[in-house]
Amino acid sequence: MSAIFSKLSLMVGILALTVSCTTENARESNPSQSATEVANITTTEIIKIDGSSTVHPITEAIAKDFQAEKQTPVNVEISGTTGGFEKFCNGETDIANASRPILKKELKTCTANGVMFTELPIAFDAVTVVVNPQNDWAKDIKLAELKKIWQKSAEGKITNWNQIRASFPDLPLKLYGADNKSGTYDYFTKAVIGKSGNSRNDYTASENDDDLVAGVSQNKNALGYFGYAYYEENKDKLKPLAIDNGKGAVLPSRETVEKTQYQPLSRPLFIYVNTKSAQKKPALRDFVNFYIEKAPTKVSSVGYVPLPEDAYYLDKVQFNRGKLGTVFEGEARLNLTIDEVLRKRAEF
Repeated sequence: MSAIFSKLSLMVGILALTVSCTTENARESNPSQSATEVANITTTEIIKIDGSSTVHPITEAIAKDFQAEKQTPVNVEISGTTGGFEKFCNGETDIANASRPILKKELKTCTANGVMFTELPIAFDAVTVVVNPQNDWAKDIKLAELKKIWQKSAEGKITNWNQIRASFPDLPLKLYGADNKSGTYDYFTKAVIGKSGNSRNDYTASENDDDLVAGVSQNKNALGYFGYAYYEENKDKLKPLAIDNGKGAVLPSRETVEKTQYQPLSRPLFIYVNTKSAQKKPALRDFVNFYIEKAPTKVSSVGYVPLPEDAYYLDKVQFNRGKLGTVFEGEARLNLTIDEVLRKRAEF
């Protein structure tokens, strides 16, 4: 791992990244700009973002405000955290939305392709386990029961609710969850099963959380999981289950995340910025600074938990100083708290 970061450090000197907090937008906002002029913007000026469906609502909301103010096009796509890192590390995008830290194999690909990045935590999430509102038997669920449902050996075997808990009814169990390109999939399977990716495959999988919301909301016997913002947006269609990790059942909420009570399903969310792109695109530098500035408000408005002010200050300082690499050693860490993330950033 140290060899990777040594290589990154050498490349920083070659790039001589000169980004400052006072960088002006290369193209001033022009309210009278015509549709034709906007259409003629070259692809090199377009800010390209891809990755996590969990982070997507935050980035999309900020991108809309940025485009309205700066009239710079921002394309925000969804291909899951893993899919987003594939494109990012191949140099196809400027920013990767990620619901987990970059992994060692992804870091190696980025390094091999000369893609350097700044890692910026932007929010905290609560992976939320939900059922249909017509489900009147399940109010909470134990981690051991979630493992029983989702582990590889459950495939084709755990198919009824009463197999989860004897007091549950003899009804078919319909499962919805993230697909294997999703950071939520990686995190959930590691937190619940003990190993990332070691999940049953006989469930409805999607990298688009809106599809999962629709599936659970339309099936009385459904159970699914996804980021907290998608529950917040669809409270009238879904019922969350309190998670019992052995210390009592806890519902996901901003308060339980901040108090580190909703464990192990609380996690940080990130954007990763390509520093070569930031050097070449003044609009990208403006966008990232705009993102950091607007994040606290937008994070709250879409249903996630904002970080402390100090965390966003560190994001801005580290981005504008061209700080490279990850503080998470290429692993998806469990049971991280907001304070721990802030401490890691301060020590970075």
